[in-house]
Amino acid sequence: MANAAGKFGPYNQPGPARTTSVTGVGHTRALPGGGQSGSDLVRSRIALRVRLRSVQPGDRLPDAGVLAEELGIGEITVRRALEGMCQDGLLDRRRGRAGGTFVAQDWDTVVALTHDPEEAASLDAFQLLLECGLVAHSSGEVPAERLDGLRVLVEEMEQTDDPARLAELETRFHLDLAVALGGAGIREFTADLLGRLCLLLPAPEPAVVRAQNRCHAEVLAELGRGATDPAVQAVKAHHRSRHR
Repeated sequence: MANAAGKFGPYNQPGPARTTSVTGVGHTRALPGGGQSGSDLVRSRIALRVRLRSVQPGDRLPDAGVLAEELGIGEITVRRALEGMCQDGLLDRRRGRAGGTFVAQDWDTVVALTHDPEEAASLDAFQLLLECGLVAHSSGEVPAERLDGLRVLVEEMEQTDDPARLAELETRFHLDLAVALGGAGIREFTADLLGRLCLLLPAPEPAVVRAQNRCHAEVLAELGRGATDPAVQAVKAHHRSRHR
């Protein structure tokens, strides 16, 4: 069904004013590997929706026109992208009054075929650079209340054992960190990055998310103290925990 909460689900909330321009010509963001085509953007944003569980296998996606407006690309491009995802087995097309485009029931199995550790490593390194820069730039200057929602996510991760929920909260943490430290434009850029990683890597194991969450808590604590170097080191420790 259509997601009335917006393209990020319940976490598409208004943030601080955009501080950095991150869009290129034709809405292609400047990610490693030459950015994303419009079709790639559709694929990655749908993958992000699935990771955030704003849509799940078997759910109907919004109409192409709605997706086009949300993503800022042409409806024809969206329709072609959806058709390509149907051909790849990621989506199902159904006709009739109750028809539409649906997330495939075997989404996880099909997505596993798109995994590419080499490309993911490049994006992972880019995310590390981005978050280190955001933390270094914002240390000591972020109002405490702007980090409250992030602290709630850290607590939620401590309290759940559901692997899918843990992966969802881990992804939401990085989206919300981006908007807290960089504004709405950086959130959009981070969404592009995380969406691609959802296609290129399997969801993190619970033990990995637990280790990452300890780093989340440390980043927030050091940001609150205005301790730049320890905050950056906590971001780097989070990155290392993915590869142990």
